[in-house]
Amino acid sequence: MDGPDHEGDAGSTLDDDREFRDPDALLARAGSRGDPNRDQHFLVDDRVLDRLPSYATEIDADLSHVLEIGAGNGALTDRLLAVAEKVTAVERDPDLAAFLREEFADEIAAGRLTVIEGDALNVDLPEFSASISNLPYGVSSEITFRLLPRGVPLILMFQQEFAERMAADPGTDEYGRLSVTTGHYADVEVVEPVPKEAFSPPPAVESAVVRALPREPDYEVPDDEVFMDFVKAVFTQRRKTMRNAIRNTGHISGLDDPDAVVDAAEKSLMSKRAGDVTPAEFANLARLAVEVGEP
Repeated sequence: MDGPDHEGDAGSTLDDDREFRDPDALLARAGSRGDPNRDQHFLVDDRVLDRLPSYATEIDADLSHVLEIGAGNGALTDRLLAVAEKVTAVERDPDLAAFLREEFADEIAAGRLTVIEGDALNVDLPEFSASISNLPYGVSSEITFRLLPRGVPLILMFQQEFAERMAADPGTDEYGRLSVTTGHYADVEVVEPVPKEAFSPPPAVESAVVRALPREPDYEVPDDEVFMDFVKAVFTQRRKTMRNAIRNTGHISGLDDPDAVVDAAEKSLMSKRAGDVTPAEFANLARLAVEVGEP
């Protein structure tokens, strides 16, 4: 199949050597304007599109194989191909996946791009060295926790509120289960707010770009699943003291004897609320849960 003719596209550049496909022209060729009911909001701001790969290149991330989830009309895909040796693009919309295979036929033939049609929550993901993606917001949490355990740099677009909760510190209003569980795998920072107008059609919320860099936590947990279940449980009662939250949520955390955990923990910690408990303190409590709570 011959590659499409891009002559006349306005385009923008990440460097002096390559002109990129114009996102509005891509939308026209794809024949799709997006559908909010299907969580389709295409990123069309050239400046934001150009900056997304730079959040990986400026830290010298390994871009030998970049995974893009929610490739849509390929505007970001085009820019990723300029910095990555190989790109795998996942797109669940059959029509858009077909468009990507046609639009990027030359790159596919050269072995630099693979298009996977399907739901990113269910398809088999390849080994990849980084992910740079404008995620579908409706399933962004589930996708993120599929990516984080891979231990690679992630540059991801989220709803701004979600992004701020990912990066929040203990004691802030935004700090919660998401902050603890995300921080268990990576150092997280919000690197850029993105206005609604950068998308077509504009979403109902503001957005933000998050950079998550993998790291080993400075604490030990007995088991990731036990740790995550414990954190999830107590944050269901974040307004109560840890003493009461632990006692009231044994059915969620799987503790047979939550009172034993409360009795074995430091009294000062039991007087805190979940929003003031650090990840390391949660880790200590998860260890107690295994030792005396019989999860």
